[in-house]
Amino acid sequence: MDKVRNVFEAILKYGHDEDFYPEAPEDFNSTDAPAGSQEKIDILRRRIELGLPLWHEEDRCDYSGLTGAIRPRE
Repeated sequence: MDKVRNVFEAILKYGHDEDFYPEAPEDFNSTDAPAGSQEKIDILRRRIELGLPLWHEEDRCDYSGLTGAIRPRE
């Protein structure tokens, strides 16, 4: 496959993404952002745009150490 920058370019060029394999450079960093947070969504979006793998093996995989707002029952 000719060099394309991200999965969207691969789909536009070839009509599919079956042969697109993102490459992780040495400076590909993990994130501590919790799943579902706006920060994590923004990071994943940026990874796709840059043609990076969606997941890093050291990304946060749980919610330990996090606190959240508790709303009383009505």
